[in-house]
Amino acid sequence: MPLSPTQGSTGGGTTVTITGTNLADASAVHFGTTLATITGNTPTSVVVTSPSGTGTVPVTVTTPGGTSNPLSFFYVAAPFKSSLSPASGPLASGNTVTINGTGLSTATAVDFGAVAALPTVVDDSQLTVTAPAGTTAGPVGVTVTTAGGANNGLTYTYLGTPTVSTLAPDSGPASGGTAVTITGTNLTTTQSVTFGSTLAAFSVINDSTVSVVTPRTPDGDPGPSNVTVTTSGGVAFLPNGFAYLAAPGI
Repeated sequence: MPLSPTQGSTGGGTTVTITGTNLADASAVHFGTTLATITGNTPTSVVVTSPSGTGTVPVTVTTPGGTSNPLSFFYVAAPFKSSLSPASGPLASGNTVTINGTGLSTATAVDFGAVAALPTVVDDSQLTVTAPAGTTAGPVGVTVTTAGGANNGLTYTYLGTPTVSTLAPDSGPASGGTAVTITGTNLTTTQSVTFGSTLAAFSVINDSTVSVVTPRTPDGDPGPSNVTVTTSGGVAFLPNGFAYLAAPGI
C-alpha cells in the first residue's frame, strides 16, 4: 500500500494518494493520531488531504474490513531563504543565481515573478537556478517551492540592456589619453569599456553617463575604432564609434 507523495508540508494541505486493495468504503485515514480529509475513494485507492503535523507519522486506512498496516509520511518544514547572489542580471535568460537558506533539499521550482524555473539542489542549505528571461527591467519577487511549501521574501532585479548614443569628443590621437564622455542608457552597472579590443579606464558618472580615457591603439596607427560598453545588463556596441587621428608631421 504505497503513498504518493510520501512527504508534505507541516502545515498540511498536501494531496496524498494511497493505493492498495480492499480500500472501498474507507471511513478514516489517520496521519499519526490526526484524521485526514478523504476526497476520493475506490476499491484500490484513497485520496486524502494531509492534516498539519511534524516529523514522521504512520498513515493507516480504516474500512469496514479493519485497519491497514501503517506507512510512513514525512512532514517537511517550509523553506527559509536567507540570500541570493547575484541579486540582479540581464533581461535575457542565462544568469546563474545561487540561493542560500534552509529546507531547500526538496525544492521543485523557483519563481521569478510569475515565471517558474527549475532549480538544481546542492544541499539542504543551497540551490542554484538559471534566471528566466524577464519582460521588463525592474525587481521581481523570488519564490522557492518545496515539499514543505513555498517561501518568498527575496528580490531579483532585471537590468535594462545598455545603449550608447554619443561619444564626446568622438575622435582623438592614436596615442590615446583623450577624455571622452559616453552618453547612453542603463550604464550604472558598467563593467568594462573597450576601444577595439583594448580596455579603457572608465568611471561611471550616472545611469546615462560614463567618463573614459581612450587607450593607445595597439599598433600606434590611426583609424576608426569600435566602442563596446559591457554592463551587468548586457552589451552596447557602437561600430566605428571613435576615430583615432594621425599625428601631424612637418
